[in-house]
Amino acid sequence: MAAIPQQGRFVPDFALPGGILSQNVFERGEYRLCAERGRPLVLTFYPGDDTPVCTRQLCSYSSGLEAFADCGADVWAISPQSLDSHEAFARKHQLAMPLLADTERVVARAFGITAPGIGLRRAVFLIGPDGTLFWKHVTLLGATFQSVDTLSRQLARLSAL
Repeated sequence: MAAIPQQGRFVPDFALPGGILSQNVFERGEYRLCAERGRPLVLTFYPGDDTPVCTRQLCSYSSGLEAFADCGADVWAISPQSLDSHEAFARKHQLAMPLLADTERVVARAFGITAPGIGLRRAVFLIGPDGTLFWKHVTLLGATFQSVDTLSRQLARLSAL
């Protein structure tokens, strides 16, 4: 990826290994951004598996997947931990969205959210069906996260265009 994605601009493709917990099986595979073209994508970056705020955030998003689906959107969660860590995290909390492993922080750097000391900032990017960045929120400290309601409102704005 070249430049940091800007609102209204095309988000370049990337691929990361990931997995999703489905009927107690953690299905691993490659996730490519270009495969999501045609539907909105909620791309959330979180600092770490099984940490307090990240756990609350991803449990909230997992239990809110129906609200995202009602907006026609998929949700991907990205952090620097390994797939094995993601699998344990997904199993422990029954997380139902794909967890992607950006172990080298290549995608996080491309999105401009790496930070010294903490690894990466908590961030959410809403990517439109056409592959452009519609909306983003990047935290400074990462102690809070955007709610399902806030993201659903932004997705409703996107679908109204």
